[in-house]
Amino acid sequence: MLGIKFHNSSWRKRISHGLLEREISKFQTEEDEQVYKSNAKLLSWSAIIIITDQITKLMIKNYMQLSESISIIGDVIRLTYIKNPGMAFGILIGGKLFYTIFASLACVVILVYLFRLKPENFWARFALASILGGAVGNLIDRLRYSEVVDFIDVRIIRWPVFNFADIAITIGMVILIAVVVFEKSREESEDEQFETG
Repeated sequence: MLGIKFHNSSWRKRISHGLLEREISKFQTEEDEQVYKSNAKLLSWSAIIIITDQITKLMIKNYMQLSESISIIGDVIRLTYIKNPGMAFGILIGGKLFYTIFASLACVVILVYLFRLKPENFWARFALASILGGAVGNLIDRLRYSEVVDFIDVRIIRWPVFNFADIAITIGMVILIAVVVFEKSREESEDEQFETG
């Protein structure tokens, strides 16, 4: 009788263990699927930025002469076709090869961090996807022409001519900084509540 009880008990353990493994496996599969879908959406957003950036640059190259400037809203906003050998917004540090290598490494690092962050960190991931799209857009120019095509000329303030990729990078950076500041303030608030509690 004791042998039968032990036998039944061991089978119960095996069954419960098997069910547990099955549930864990199912949970991991669903989590992997969620991560895959999230990554696919964000990479699609990066692709939209790259395509839009390249189309706008191609239109400028085909329909405008180098250094030509066309008024859009008076002298406030103009389309001015220039080639930028430097970084975003005309920042000059080092040579053309340096910018190409730096941009390539930056794209790899951004992609790694994008995949390492969990889907719950949506805004941080969205920011990285925006920066990635802009960085790749400008990198394509560097690989093709050794320079970046810029054309958006805002003259409200004295500001270098830029492009759609630069806008995506800037928006991504602003969101990323906001996320970091928000997370830091939340952690400090939680620490204060813990100390007072």
